Amino acid sequence: MLNPRLLILAATTALLAGCATGPRAPLKLTVLHTNDHHGRFWPNSDGEYGLAARKTLIDKVRAEVAASGGQVLLLDGGDINTGVPESDLQDAEPDFKGMNLLGYDAAAIGNHEFDKPLIVLDKQRQWSKFPLLSANVYNRTTGQRMFEPYRIFERGGYRIAVLGLTTDDTHKMVMASNIVNVEFRKPAEEAAKLVPELRAKADFVIAATHMGHYTDGKSGVNAPGDVEMARAVKGIDLIVGGHSQNPVCMSAENKRNDAYKPGEPCAPDRQNGAWIVQAHEWGKYVGRADFVIDGGKVELVKYQLLPVNLKQRVSGQPPKLYGEAIAEDAGVRDFLKPFQDNGQARLTVPVGETVGVFDGERARVRAQPTNLGYLIARAMQDRTGADLAIMNAGGVRDSLPAGKVSYRDVLKVQPFANQISLVRLSGAELSKYLEAIAKMTPGSGGFPQTAGVQMVIEAGVLKEAKVGGQPIDARREYRLALPNFSAGGGDGYPKLSTHPGYVDTGFTDADVLRAYIAAGSPLKAADFAPPADVVRR
Repeated sequence: MLNPRLLILAATTALLAGCATGPRAPLKLTVLHTNDHHGRFWPNSDGEYGLAARKTLIDKVRAEVAASGGQVLLLDGGDINTGVPESDLQDAEPDFKGMNLLGYDAAAIGNHEFDKPLIVLDKQRQWSKFPLLSANVYNRTTGQRMFEPYRIFERGGYRIAVLGLTTDDTHKMVMASNIVNVEFRKPAEEAAKLVPELRAKADFVIAATHMGHYTDGKSGVNAPGDVEMARAVKGIDLIVGGHSQNPVCMSAENKRNDAYKPGEPCAPDRQNGAWIVQAHEWGKYVGRADFVIDGGKVELVKYQLLPVNLKQRVSGQPPKLYGEAIAEDAGVRDFLKPFQDNGQARLTVPVGETVGVFDGERARVRAQPTNLGYLIARAMQDRTGADLAIMNAGGVRDSLPAGKVSYRDVLKVQPFANQISLVRLSGAELSKYLEAIAKMTPGSGGFPQTAGVQMVIEAGVLKEAKVGGQPIDARREYRLALPNFSAGGGDGYPKLSTHPGYVDTGFTDADVLRAYIAAGSPLKAADFAPPADVVRR
């Protein structure tokens, strides 16, 4: 039997210890974040961004925060995959393994993580030492989540929950064959189920999302994004976003500063108690959010977008660095260099030459006909013998430079390895198809770049359509060339892959473009100025 005096002494000692400890000290938490990396493990030709310089910057912040008694959490908003041929050809191995070296704590699953078959994503999950999170991606057969929905981290005696969410637009943005058994449920509905659970488990709730930031919740043809979710789901402290690839810096309530320049102050969005942040794209910035968490009170002390060797370009002058130069971490660079060398060896094969730039800049190619969009459509039409060709602008990822063109340049323009489809349609079927195409909103990935077809569109309604300058004959057969991504219903296009007249030609889009450039070299950009074939009123 225990001595009662010893029990009293033990209880008193424990009580005194508890009094000495007292309540938890406030936590100084710095959340660092990136998004839409898109294969940019190596700096560009001007020395901008790249994982090695990002490592140096992050280590500097970590040291500063540690010296002040704070803690750091490093997150990514998804789309690690797709965009740079050196990375694409190696299944983003340098990117996932490089991010391990930077000490990422977690990343959201983005839509581009499904650009290749699931076997590739499974391999990437094995490479990654940090969890890839998504609560709303399900196995259609089992009804079970395919990824860890959230992870809880401990920092300074506080519990930080990180919930992952993926845009439900993914089903129309990737090859249907890659997601046959995958279901993308509505992110806000999954968040509404999980956030109350996380609030009971954690002191601070973060949503790492790949959904997009749309000012004032006006997402247009896109699935609802971060603003809409924050308004619908109470209890999220911070949303670390991606997908729309813009710096989220607000000039006023519900008004984003889309003219933001590196080094300027940046105020994150705030909706329904949640701060919303996004760090543009490609590792151009590391976002830094400094919080103080004290019991149930959360305060954002400071927010910054830290540029990673970004440079200002002024016509006729050499690029000028914004801020101080950031040295590359030698260990990370040495680790990545064999991947870069391997990719370069496979990509430096010359293709041809251009006179003038072929414009594939995202904002323009998704909003208006460009010479590059016309070139791609012409190349598809030429290779297949089609009467007309349609290229979804979301599949055009870069411009073609003036001068010597390498295979690398071509793959930067068309990195997805889509196959060219040829579909035989009656005139009546084609007219109906074009009516659907006319509804594609300028600014969206579905915006059509065309060749061989003339259209007059008023407020999204097709008023007139011709092929080869002649009115469409309802009884005649027409041959339409387009990527199999679009034919499968990608970017919201009507599905044609099950049509009796559908043929997958087996020609890869980048190889078709490469052959066309080689055959016509040197290609003059002026010769491909898009004709006034599509009139929008």
